[in-house]
Amino acid sequence: MKTYWFTEDCYPHLPDESSYRSIRVDLPSRLCDPDVAHDLYNRYLDLWCACDDIGLDIMLNEHHQTATCMVPAAPIMLGILARQTKKARLLILGNPLPNRNQPVRVAEEMAMVDVISKGRVDCGFVRSVPYEAAAANVLPWQGTKRLWEAHDLIVKAWTTHDGPFNFEGKWYHHRQVNVWPRPYQQPHPPIWVTMGSASTAVPVAQHGHVGAVFLAGYPNIRTIFGGYREAYLKAHGRVPALDRLAYLGLCYVGENEREAEAGARKLMWYMDANKVPVEWSNPPGYHPPAVSAQVMKGRSGAGVPTKPKLEEQMQRGNVFVGTPDQVFNQIKAFWEYSGGFGNMLIMGQAGFLSDADALKSMNLYSKEVYPRLRDLAAKADPAELYERSKAMPAKQAVDLGTFGVDFVR
Repeated sequence: MKTYWFTEDCYPHLPDESSYRSIRVDLPSRLCDPDVAHDLYNRYLDLWCACDDIGLDIMLNEHHQTATCMVPAAPIMLGILARQTKKARLLILGNPLPNRNQPVRVAEEMAMVDVISKGRVDCGFVRSVPYEAAAANVLPWQGTKRLWEAHDLIVKAWTTHDGPFNFEGKWYHHRQVNVWPRPYQQPHPPIWVTMGSASTAVPVAQHGHVGAVFLAGYPNIRTIFGGYREAYLKAHGRVPALDRLAYLGLCYVGENEREAEAGARKLMWYMDANKVPVEWSNPPGYHPPAVSAQVMKGRSGAGVPTKPKLEEQMQRGNVFVGTPDQVFNQIKAFWEYSGGFGNMLIMGQAGFLSDADALKSMNLYSKEVYPRLRDLAAKADPAELYERSKAMPAKQAVDLGTFGVDFVR
C-alpha cells in the first residue's frame, strides 16, 4: 500500500457565490490577486515538500480556467518538486491528453522530469473533466479514443532509442519523433490512467497500467474495479496485484472527533464550492446519452451530489474522517468492500484549511494509520480478497456508527 498526498491548489478567496455564475470556465480573473496567488503557490509547494519528510508520496493534477485548481500546467509544478524533494514518488494525475495538440511534448516533459527526479515519476493520463472542453477549444466527442492514440504515441516516443520515427494516426500526425532525454526509468515511467466506469477500465487493464478512481464511493467502486479485474484476468491470465488499483478520497485525521470534524468541514470546500452551470458540466458529446440525461436531471454520474453534506460523503466512502483508529477502520471497510487496492490517494488540503492543520493530519495519518494499511495490504491475497468482496451485499452507504464517529449521529 502506498499513499499519495494531494491538494488541488485552490484559490478560495472569492466573493459570495451569488455574485458569479460559475467557478469554472468563465469566472473573471480580476477576482485573483496575484500577491495572494503567490503566497498560495508557495504554501502548497511547502506542503508537498513536507511529504518527503513525513513519509508520504506526492500527487498533483491540473485544471484550467478555474479557482478550484490554480495549476494549469502540472508538469511545471512536477519539475519544481522533482528538484526540491529527494525520496517521494511524484504522481501526476494527470496530463489531459485529448486536450493537448502535441503528445510528443508530453513525452518530452515527463522524460525530462523523470531524469531530474532520478526515476521517481508516476505518469498519469486523463481524459479531462467536461468543464475543460470549451477552455481547450476541443470537441469533447471521442475524447477517450484520442487519449489512447496519444498514449500510443507517447509510449513509442519513450521506448524508441534509435533515431526518429514517423507517426500517422487519426488525430495526431508527427514526423521525426526523437525524444531527448529518454526517461530515467526503463522502459518508461509507470503509467496511470483514470477510470470512471467498467467500460473505461477495460483498456487500462489490458495495458496493465494502474487504474485510478476518484470519489466513486460505495455505489460505484465495485463496478469499476470489477470491470478492471475481469479485463485484466482475461488479458493476462491472473487477478491483478493490488498495486494496479488506486482510489482517491478526502481524508482528515484528528487527535479527537471534534478536531477531525472541524478539519473535515474545511476540506469540504472542494465539493461545496463547485458551482457550475449545466452547459459546462455536460457539453454535447462528452457523456454517454444515459449519463448526460442524468446530469440534466441534476444527478452526477460520479455519485457526488450538489452541495453534499459531510455526513453523506463519509457514508458513501468519499470522505474519511476521525481519529486514527476511526480513519483506519473506515478505509479498511471500504478497501475490503472494493476488493482491495494498493494505492491510497488522499486530498488532505482544500479551501481555508491551514497549513498547520493539514500538516497535523498528515503526520497523524503517516504515523498511526499508514503502517496499519501497509500491513493490511501486505497480508492480502488479491484473488481471495476479490472473491470475498463479490460475496458482500451491495451497499450505497454505510452506518458510520460502526466506526465510532459521534459527530455524524
